[in-house]
Amino acid sequence: MPERTAEAEWQGNLRDGRGTMRFGSGAYEGEYTYASRFEEGKGTNPEELVGAAHAGCFSMALAGDLARAGHVAERIHTTGHVRLEAGAGGARITRVVLDCEAKVPGLDEAAFQRFAQEAARNCPVSRALAGVEIVVNSRLS
Repeated sequence: MPERTAEAEWQGNLRDGRGTMRFGSGAYEGEYTYASRFEEGKGTNPEELVGAAHAGCFSMALAGDLARAGHVAERIHTTGHVRLEAGAGGARITRVVLDCEAKVPGLDEAAFQRFAQEAARNCPVSRALAGVEIVVNSRLS
């Protein structure tokens, strides 16, 4: 399996500095600041990228599980919501909510829920986030 890379550069102090994150593939580059991470400032932040990674990983895992069981999904749309909280030990990611809507012909809601929960447990990003609460809200469209 290939190794993926990404990089970040930060200049200045925590509150007034700014940085750039970029993917090794060149598919994305974006600026981030204290305000974009801990407030509502312009730019991206690491948690947004974790949310995108988790949503993408979960969607692919779900598609694979469904296909192996003979159910080809027409569409899987997942949004990752990542909660960053400050505590005595510093800031940490405490929760990820995956909101998923899918169109899977011939599959009933109960079976879809089982597939979604299994994909959330087993996708590589979920496994990497083992100490974080992961909630899946899924439904068929």
